[in-house]
Amino acid sequence: MKGKKVVVNDLMQTDYVYYLTEPVGENFDPEFKPELTPKELLELGVFGGKYLTDCRDEFPADWFENAKLCHEFHDPKLNFFGVNASKPLSYWREKGWIHSDDPRGWFQWYCRYYLGRRGPDDQRQIKRWKAIARHIGQLRKNCPEGVLSCRRKQRQALLHWAYDSRKM
Repeated sequence: MKGKKVVVNDLMQTDYVYYLTEPVGENFDPEFKPELTPKELLELGVFGGKYLTDCRDEFPADWFENAKLCHEFHDPKLNFFGVNASKPLSYWREKGWIHSDDPRGWFQWYCRYYLGRRGPDDQRQIKRWKAIARHIGQLRKNCPEGVLSCRRKQRQALLHWAYDSRKM
C-alpha cells in the first residue's frame, strides 16, 4: 500500500518522495513511545528555533502557529530551558548518524514518522531514541523532582528527543 505521496523540495532535498502509509500519530512501533508530538516540541522550543524553518510546506500548518522559530540563526534563548543542547549538523554527519532520507537528522525522521511515513531507517532511529533514555536516570539521581533549573542542558537534550523532561 503506497498511501499519500509527499514530494519534498527545500534547501536540503529536491524531489525527494515518500509515502504516508499510517494514520497521523498512530501505529508506532511498540518500542517507540515519545512523550511529546512534533507540534508540542516546536511550541516548547527546541533546536534553537532553527529546525524546519525552510520546509514548512511539508508539515501541517498548525505545527507552526505557536512554534518558537528563528530562520536566521540558532538561538538557544528560544529553547524551553534557554540553553544550547545541540551539536552542529556537521558533527552528526561525521558520526554517520544522518540517513540520506532525513538529512536534518532525528527530528526530521520523527516528524515524518509521526505523519505516517515508515521506512528503512525506522529501527535505527528508534534504537537511538531509546538510548537517550539513560539521561532520565541521571536526572532522577541528581536532581530534586520538579526542579527544572537542575541540569538544564540535559533536560533540553531530552526534550529534543521527545522525552518530557519537565516532568522529571
